[in-house]
Amino acid sequence: MQEQEPYGEVFLIDKPLEWTSFDVVKKVRNALKIKKVGHAGTLDPLATGLLIVCAGKKTKSIDVFMGQEKEYTGTFVLGKTTESFDREKEIIEVADPFHLTLEDVKNAVAELTGDILQIPPMHSAIKVDGKRVYESARKGIEVKMEPRPVTVSEFEITRFDLPEIDFRIVCSKGTYIRSLARDLGEKLKVGAYMSALTRTRIGEFRLEDAEDLTTLIEKIKARMHEDI
Repeated sequence: MQEQEPYGEVFLIDKPLEWTSFDVVKKVRNALKIKKVGHAGTLDPLATGLLIVCAGKKTKSIDVFMGQEKEYTGTFVLGKTTESFDREKEIIEVADPFHLTLEDVKNAVAELTGDILQIPPMHSAIKVDGKRVYESARKGIEVKMEPRPVTVSEFEITRFDLPEIDFRIVCSKGTYIRSLARDLGEKLKVGAYMSALTRTRIGEFRLEDAEDLTTLIEKIKARMHEDI
């Protein structure tokens, strides 16, 4: 009798808005009725787009997927900021951005393209001294964040309609788009925050190949029922 191959599967999921990446993993785990399920790169709750979820023996591939190049599209709002550099925290007025030209913005973007040093946002899942920094941030505790090398290989402005600008960014593992919003706002001296973000690609995997979460869960449950 031939031994059955250990189960392994990779799911490409379009993460719904306001879901955490772990919420998605938990949903898939419950549908599959196995514990060994994980995701290959966090998406913030207020971001949407491609989330790779690995199950069974395919969880060994998570680090490989996480190391691959990412592509994002989204919107920055100039003239205002927030403590988290996205819509999670209260919006703070900084300066009127309406004197800025597209050329001004492109010049600032050029300085944030290539191999750069980036300070991650305080409201992030990075660990410092064994603790996730967002936990300290929520308690009002300031944590010193060290700059980290990242690569922004493409940073394109796709719409210029002040105070909003749309972008497309291709970057390395560990790049925080919220930090790019902060840094762009600082370079332009008007402040900025990220109002929308979608991950469109991880390596060769594309958002257009991803499945709606509800549809995927229904498919998994139907398949599990057939196997009984």
